[in-house]
Amino acid sequence: MINSTLSSLSYFILGAYLHVGNLRYFYFLITALLYIVIVAVNTSLIVVICMNRSLHEPMYLFLCSLFVNELYGSTGLFPFLLLQILSDIHTVSAPFCFIQIFCLYTYGHVQFSNLAVMSYDRYLAICCPLQYNTLMTLNKVCILIFVAWLYSFVTFLIVLSLNIRLALCGNIISSLYCQNYIVVKLACSDTKVNNIYGLVGIVFSVVIPLLLIFYSYIKILKVCFAASKQTRQKAVSTCTPQLVSLLNFSFGGCFEILQSRFDMTSFPSVLRIFLSLYFLLIQPLLNPIMYGMQMSKIRRTFKHLFCFKLLMGQRDTM
Repeated sequence: MINSTLSSLSYFILGAYLHVGNLRYFYFLITALLYIVIVAVNTSLIVVICMNRSLHEPMYLFLCSLFVNELYGSTGLFPFLLLQILSDIHTVSAPFCFIQIFCLYTYGHVQFSNLAVMSYDRYLAICCPLQYNTLMTLNKVCILIFVAWLYSFVTFLIVLSLNIRLALCGNIISSLYCQNYIVVKLACSDTKVNNIYGLVGIVFSVVIPLLLIFYSYIKILKVCFAASKQTRQKAVSTCTPQLVSLLNFSFGGCFEILQSRFDMTSFPSVLRIFLSLYFLLIQPLLNPIMYGMQMSKIRRTFKHLFCFKLLMGQRDTM
């Protein structure tokens, strides 16, 4: 008789934390500083885009959605991680564990959906410049952002609802945070349906957005090869950050999928820990810094606001 179901299972044990003694205060400080920087840079860019009418264009509104998602994903991990670093007993309640799984995995799904929508926007801007303003209106931008988020939430909610119903025979998770497939591997009951829906979820949340991204950039490359040097330079300046973001996030996501499904004990434990956090540490830092530096309009707006605040501060002191 299986008596370890979700209804009776009250907590999970996180088995990947190392005993570091007083060094935990150092790790806590580093992690807290990272979270503060992530919140600061992403929030700053969101405020800049929202407060300046000159940035109320499709490309920047899609970027705003991307930065909001970085805050969403980071908040799903960092506060929890900070508490665990200082704790002597690394446990998490079952309901909160599933909430964290939902937050982190929908963050990943929204990331791919956002990048797909942004690639479609660049495709229209470069390949159909004369029809761009007609095809990509403000209303259509809002609808695309809403659909990207809703699509990501619904596709994973179906997968998670099936996993919550599983009967579990253990409660030890070999990770720093809650991961969906690791929890599924604790199940005593048949997981065929969960595995099938999990693969379907990957197709809908990862494969389909990637196909849209590849299609958009193939079309962009064809236009660039036949266009002038100035057009190619413009295309490169606007598309490079998206491609770097996609490759970086895909690398981190792929390692996390491999680690949850295969035995990675041959890897050094510190390396496994870093790579398991890679897409949640690097991506929220990389996107705002990279887009902020690459997009000249955002840089000019930042400089204008900084100079304005500096002048106002000098007037107040006079």
